[in-house]
Amino acid sequence: MTPQEERCASSFRAARRWVAADQVPVESDGLALARSVNSHVRRTGKHFLPKRMLIRLSEIRHRNAESLPFLHAFLDCLLDKHEYRFWNRTYLSLPILELLLDERNSAVSADRMSTLLMADVVRFEAGAAGGSREGPGRGRPDAETVSTRLRHALRFIAQGVGGSGAVDLPSRLDAGRASRLEDLADHLPRPPATDTWAWFDMTVQPVYVLHDEYFFIRILQAHEMLFTAMAEHVKSAVAALREGCPGECAERIDGAVAMFERAAGLFRTVATMRAEHFSTFRHYTQGASAIQSEQYKRFESLCGVPQASRLHSTAFTSVPAVRAETKDPGHDTVTRAYLDLRRERGPGGAAWSRLDAALGRLESMHQRWKSAHRGLAARMLGDAHGSGYTDGVPYLTAALENRLFWQLPLPR
Repeated sequence: MTPQEERCASSFRAARRWVAADQVPVESDGLALARSVNSHVRRTGKHFLPKRMLIRLSEIRHRNAESLPFLHAFLDCLLDKHEYRFWNRTYLSLPILELLLDERNSAVSADRMSTLLMADVVRFEAGAAGGSREGPGRGRPDAETVSTRLRHALRFIAQGVGGSGAVDLPSRLDAGRASRLEDLADHLPRPPATDTWAWFDMTVQPVYVLHDEYFFIRILQAHEMLFTAMAEHVKSAVAALREGCPGECAERIDGAVAMFERAAGLFRTVATMRAEHFSTFRHYTQGASAIQSEQYKRFESLCGVPQASRLHSTAFTSVPAVRAETKDPGHDTVTRAYLDLRRERGPGGAAWSRLDAALGRLESMHQRWKSAHRGLAARMLGDAHGSGYTDGVPYLTAALENRLFWQLPLPR
């Protein structure tokens, strides 16, 4: 039996023991099982998990994982392909990340989570350079590419930690020296040292075995966290307008602009991925696509209800829960609150000027982000269709026409 076959057999035995048990082991929250299975996923890719293992894991989830929310979320993501419901949320393990963001488990914000995700990218690259995180033949990029990738990642992390926390982060790295990369880990932010946060390591379930998919998943997760944070900023901006405070609303909108600037910077990191490697593993991601991002659409719909053509397009039919929220008569937006307050108070005033300028900055930043996304997709996809059954680059080109505040008389 080869080492890989032995590890597979070990994971299967662990699953079989759980199925055979009358009840969940009292000393376990399921993390030991998840670690065993996830180790196997990292070596083979989720797409290639043995069917008998998937059947056993399905039995475990049905039998006792409901009482263990993290194990249930982990298995829900792991079994998505097996159960023909593979999509963006489960590919990115968002159910687990959302449990970690729950205030009952920690005080970590979505913005902070994005920083922790990028810090993990740096640790992954350091571990790969030292031979501790993956085996040979996984297509690790050359030292110059890794150095560029980490430079962008470190810039993102420095923006996240801010102030004195960024002082210890180097601006340049020698990616060819594994010891230098490993030393860097001491200066990176870490998840809280709690039993619950041990599940953070279970939130990468690649579908294939190429090196770059790990960091690609982390980048998409970081995007989701930033859009979660942006949605909260915009929601608080709506509340400020309802309280009659356009100046305070402008502050909240500028907070969203800062988040958007960080999100746009993530594309520079993604650009270090080789198109041929992306093409290889995306073959196994059919059905999962960024068009299914609920948090992005939630952010968009909180700015203003999209035009009917967009609301009835695949952009929103791909996220039925958010579409339902947006169509609810009680759904409030910045646009709606802005127009209501303007009718009540009339035009003019420094606070309104500040707000108009802030809304213009967010609109402009949104356009820059979409343009960068389209450019990167054109490089990576070429004429290929998107993995969510979209038209790919033509879809992103058409989306450049969409505006967040299309109903407002903002300067363009």
